[in-house]
Amino acid sequence: MAKIYTRRGDGGETDLLYGGRVSKTDPRLEACGTVDEAVSALGLARSLVEAERLKDILKEVQRELFTVGAELATDSQEYPKLVRHFSVVTPEMVTRLESLIEELTQEVTLPQAFIIPGASAASGALDLSRGILRRAERRVVALKEQSLLHNPLVLQYLNRLADLVFVMARYEDRGLPFELLTGQST
Repeated sequence: MAKIYTRRGDGGETDLLYGGRVSKTDPRLEACGTVDEAVSALGLARSLVEAERLKDILKEVQRELFTVGAELATDSQEYPKLVRHFSVVTPEMVTRLESLIEELTQEVTLPQAFIIPGASAASGALDLSRGILRRAERRVVALKEQSLLHNPLVLQYLNRLADLVFVMARYEDRGLPFELLTGQST
C-alpha cells in the first residue's frame, strides 16, 4: 500500500493540480478545502436521509463536487490541461440542479417562517452541508474578485447546489409538523 504521507506539505505548501506549488493558505486551497468539507458533510447527510431519491442525488453531487474541486485546484495557465484530461462544470450541470429544485419543491410545502435546523438528523446534516456550501460559494466569489476563477459556472453551480440542499432538507422533513420545523406553534 502506498504511503498516505509524503512530507511535501510539512513546510506549509502544497501542489496544485497540473503543477505549481502554493501556500496552504492560498485562497484556491481555502475554496478547495471548503468544497472538500461539503463533500464530507453531504456524505453524512446521505447516510442519514431516508428517501432513496435523495441518496441518489447526494451521491451524484458529491461526485460533481470533485469536478468543482479540480477546477479550483488548477491554475488558470494550466486550465487547458484540465479541460483535456478531466471534466469541468457545464451549463447542463447547473440546469440539472435547477430542474431538481423545481421537482422537489412541487412535492413539499415550504413553511412561511424561519426553519430551525435539526427537526431530524438527516435534515440537520443537510442544513449543515448547505452552510458549508454557502461558505464555499463565498470563497469562490473571493477567487472571482482576484481573477483566479477561470469558469464562472463553478459559482453558479455552488449557488444552485446550496439551494437544492435546502429544498432536500425540507423534502426529508416534509411529513413533520410546522412546530417541529420552525419552533413556533400554528
